[in-house]
Amino acid sequence: MADYKQQAAQEAAKLIQPGSAIGLGAGSTMTHLIAAIQNTPGLATTLTVASSSFTTRQLLLKEGFQVKESGWLTRLDHYFDGCDQFDWRLTALKSGGGVHAAEKVLAAMAGKFILVGDTGKRVDRLTKSFPLVVEVIPEALAFVSARLKEYFNPSRSELRLSDKKDGAVITERGNYLIDNWFDAFPEPGILNDRVTNLAGVLEHSLFFNMAHKAVTAGPDGIVVYTKP
Repeated sequence: MADYKQQAAQEAAKLIQPGSAIGLGAGSTMTHLIAAIQNTPGLATTLTVASSSFTTRQLLLKEGFQVKESGWLTRLDHYFDGCDQFDWRLTALKSGGGVHAAEKVLAAMAGKFILVGDTGKRVDRLTKSFPLVVEVIPEALAFVSARLKEYFNPSRSELRLSDKKDGAVITERGNYLIDNWFDAFPEPGILNDRVTNLAGVLEHSLFFNMAHKAVTAGPDGIVVYTKP
């Protein structure tokens, strides 16, 4: 069976020029992208790489890449990452890893933010299949949960719990994650503005008006979507 994520990663690797500074996100697609970079003669050793993912960063170090902390960088040529879904405007929803605050920093500093994955990620309109994830400071947990339910009724807010320990997931910054599930996914621009402006919110997992291109693979081959 064809591995469409691998095919998309191999196509995305063609965008990387020797000497570039790039960022990589999380997930199996990024593992395929690292392998594709390594299989391009003379490329890997010329790159400066940052990552929003602990797992990806550890793999990069293991494979001998020149890895930099994002806090010491001001610009990247490309940032590559997967997503749960993206729509016709390349607005993406990334709900799994809960590291969207770091991901958005790398996406914002990149000349080009490239989504990579299988063609099934592309939808006409974002759906309720995945939650919006909101990173919130502890002091604002109840307040933000209540406002989300008020603004986007009907919806439900759930504190993300850990499956590795007893209690809530705590981010690297000591914050909580709220998974907000919608009966129907709101208009992305309104959702972005309302949640971003809530006091106590650090970041959320909707990447509104950020991606420049999506490189996908599927039964019909490689499909590249560009920002309209």
